[in-house]
Amino acid sequence: MAKRDYYDILGINKNASAAEIKKAYRKMAVKYHPDKNPDDKEAEEKFKEAAEAYEILSDADKKARFDQYGHQAFEGGGFGGGGGMNMDDIFSQFGDIFGGGGGFGGFGGGQRQRVMKGSNLRIRVKLTLEEIANGVEKKVKVKRKTQAKGVTYKTCSTCNGQGQVTRVTNTILGRMQTAAPCNACGGTGQIIDNRPPNSDAQGFQVEEETVSIKIPAGVVDGMQLKVTGKGNAAPGNGISGDLLVAISEETHPTLQREGDNLHYDLYVSVPDAILGSSIEIDTVTGKVRLKIEAGVQSGKILRLRGKGIPNVNGYSRGDLLVHINVWTPKTLSKEQKSFFEKMKSDEHFSPKPESSDKSFFEKVKDMFS
Repeated sequence: MAKRDYYDILGINKNASAAEIKKAYRKMAVKYHPDKNPDDKEAEEKFKEAAEAYEILSDADKKARFDQYGHQAFEGGGFGGGGGMNMDDIFSQFGDIFGGGGGFGGFGGGQRQRVMKGSNLRIRVKLTLEEIANGVEKKVKVKRKTQAKGVTYKTCSTCNGQGQVTRVTNTILGRMQTAAPCNACGGTGQIIDNRPPNSDAQGFQVEEETVSIKIPAGVVDGMQLKVTGKGNAAPGNGISGDLLVAISEETHPTLQREGDNLHYDLYVSVPDAILGSSIEIDTVTGKVRLKIEAGVQSGKILRLRGKGIPNVNGYSRGDLLVHINVWTPKTLSKEQKSFFEKMKSDEHFSPKPESSDKSFFEKVKDMFS
């Protein structure tokens, strides 16, 4: 089932301000809040859907990426998208909107136990231009902290499993209540009851795991994808962090990338330029044979439509621009030199540019139009 547009979910347009986005989200969250709709799976899914939309649209960088690439920018959790958010993620991230500990105004208001999330891991994956053009699934080995076998936890007696303690102080303005992470358990709500000898102080051990990463076609250098739950584990009943994957694009020996378009410098000999030829060149989908017409001029650009990089949003594919360069030999034999000396006075070798032969600046203008 295709994901709904984030703007449609919140009932706003793309020009909505930050205040309007927050107001629209609060309205949806109030309507589908779990305290107001107990045991209603459909309402819970709509609540999560609204939270995911708000996570993206309330962040200027994520919003810009969504506006440019759509949902595909967050495939596999790309850019830190909201896919896979659970209720604890939502309440921990958007507590200010909910008015504090998870209760929403008059809906229940009970303090929700804090669920810890493990730390994220970061890796860099190098991709060839061919892998970027076609999409690829990479298997990488990751060393991550996991709970050791046999470790057990018990509820922290200091905070009663809430992960935070509340303090009430008297000030000149009256009684003030503040909440802070519990020092005894570090905010997890649990402490180690039994720790195996092969684990650290938190009950963790380091294990190497092979993680499969699906990388969509059209990603760019520096783009970050997220694999949910493949970071370090959290103590007790916490949830694992995420694996953040930074994309690194390798240099191609013959092709240069410019957005979704590719550029190829093709050098042809003087005889081939004069008589015409058929030359095989590299593309990201394999080799193709290119016809060089007789009398081709150096600087001419041949456009092979659809032979570039797919747009990461999946709407289009770039082109391959082949730049013709006529190669002039630097040394000649006596016979060759004699031939070209005679051709100096031949009118066929005199430059006669036609109106269709564009100038360098016109070609550059066409490239970016």
